[in-house]
Amino acid sequence: MKIQDIREIKTPELIKQIEEEKKNLTDMKFAHQLKQLTNTSKIKALKKDIARMMTIVNERSIQEKKSISANSKEGAKS
Repeated sequence: MKIQDIREIKTPELIKQIEEEKKNLTDMKFAHQLKQLTNTSKIKALKKDIARMMTIVNERSIQEKKSISANSKEGAKS
C-alpha cells in the first residue's frame, strides 16, 4: 500500500485496518512456520505496510495535540 493511499483513509478506519493487518501477519507467520507460505517476502511487505499506517496515525495524533495546545494558549492570552 502506498503512503498516498494511507493518507486518504480516515483515522478510525486506519486503526481498524492496522488491527486486521496484524492478524493477517500472525496468520502469515504461522503459515510460514508450517511451511505453507511460498512467498515469504509478503511478510516483510506486510510489516512495512503496518509500520506506514502506524506512522500516519502517530503523525495525526501529534498534530491534534499541537492544535489543541495552540488553541488553549490562544484562549489563555485573551
